[in-house]
Amino acid sequence: MKSSHSPAATFAAFDDPNLLAHGGLAPAVRLAERCGLPGLVSAKVRLDGAGNGAGAAPDAKVMSLVAAILAGADSIDDTDVLRHGAMRRAFAGMRAPSTLGGFLRAFTWGHVRQLQSATRAFTCNLAGHCNLRPGGDQVVYLDIDSKVKQVYGAGKQGAEHGYTKVKGMHFQIVVASTPLAAPVIVAERLRRGSAGSAKGAASLIAEAIKTVRAMGATGMVVVRADSAFFSHKVVAACRRHKVRFSLAVAQRKKIRELIATIPEDAWTAIKYPKAIWDKDEERWISDAEVAEVEYTAFTGKAKKYRATARLLVRRVRRLNDAHAPDGQGELFKVYRFHAVFTDSPYELVAAEKCHRAHAIVEQVFADLEDSALAHLPSGKFTANAAWLTLAALAHNLTRALGTLASAFHGRARTGTIRRQLLAIPARLAGGARTLTFHLPERWPWEAEFTALWTAVGCRLRT
Repeated sequence: MKSSHSPAATFAAFDDPNLLAHGGLAPAVRLAERCGLPGLVSAKVRLDGAGNGAGAAPDAKVMSLVAAILAGADSIDDTDVLRHGAMRRAFAGMRAPSTLGGFLRAFTWGHVRQLQSATRAFTCNLAGHCNLRPGGDQVVYLDIDSKVKQVYGAGKQGAEHGYTKVKGMHFQIVVASTPLAAPVIVAERLRRGSAGSAKGAASLIAEAIKTVRAMGATGMVVVRADSAFFSHKVVAACRRHKVRFSLAVAQRKKIRELIATIPEDAWTAIKYPKAIWDKDEERWISDAEVAEVEYTAFTGKAKKYRATARLLVRRVRRLNDAHAPDGQGELFKVYRFHAVFTDSPYELVAAEKCHRAHAIVEQVFADLEDSALAHLPSGKFTANAAWLTLAALAHNLTRALGTLASAFHGRARTGTIRRQLLAIPARLAGGARTLTFHLPERWPWEAEFTALWTAVGCRLRT
């Protein structure tokens, strides 16, 4: 590829009032409206007493914030992306960044909870409209994890140093997925940077279970988590709500002693589907063995918290150093062990493989940080908590848009959906009380965008 004209014959002018950069926002906003987001926000989010009119028209402000996040905004100032070209002809009720910033800063923790309630109800509506949970009649996996989001500056409320040794704020999310569906966020919470990973996890899991049931999931629900969430409160919450659990267990003395009792003939050889890079040993590890033993956890707690279930153990063989001289192989085998406490009904190999799929939550973290959570934009803690909830809402809406577009986009990264279906330029033309979006000829994803456009009730020019 090369330039078609010399620099002297190439000009630029910001002078076309009929262009907009994100034509895909039209079906996105339409879908949000069809699933009742403005009405849910109006009914549930009430910022009574907020000064300077910050609490007025919460539905329009939430819709503006969500649309900006869909277009790639990761700060309050970035929401100005909505006020270019023909956007005012295509949409009504858009708010300025200063108005949206004042709205977020007016939130208290109670208002954040109101917004979360509206988000959960909207996600349920999305699931019913777009079939976000295919396979939910068989099994739904709930994966909980937390992440410290690094922030800068002395004015951030709640920014503290935690276990990562960086200054930030610590947020939890719970994502729901099935073997047929990509993950959506069903619960989220922002905490101080010094908060432990598992703080509040039991109540967040309870919220997530209620949400997936409200979304129509009738099959088995399995809660998966890493060892930071292995606690009597989490197991009790799972049993109280009649769901299964699969929790990694740290290698403490009691666990090591129990693993040592497993006979050698009880190990079943497995092969990882893909090689794993061991950072500790700086080498590839591609095979492992698994075994199981009964284990009673939390014996130091009250009897009502004691739980007996399966302890699945995966052992990974430590390989010799690559630089070992010929003939100087290992004298005896040495293994690294990974334990999982579970009441899964699956047989040994399938249950252990199922737990390893918990890593799907990392995809959601990557999607969020590639979008709205590139920053926590406000100095006020509750404003950032509301921003996190809006980021989760926009993530789920993006997932729904991809599901309506094609099977590929139903499982694609949200950045891919944004680039191929949302960031599509359009020229607006009006006439006879109609509005036509003129889109680029030979757009590579024309068929997928057409499927999305018609699925939300819009029409095509023929």
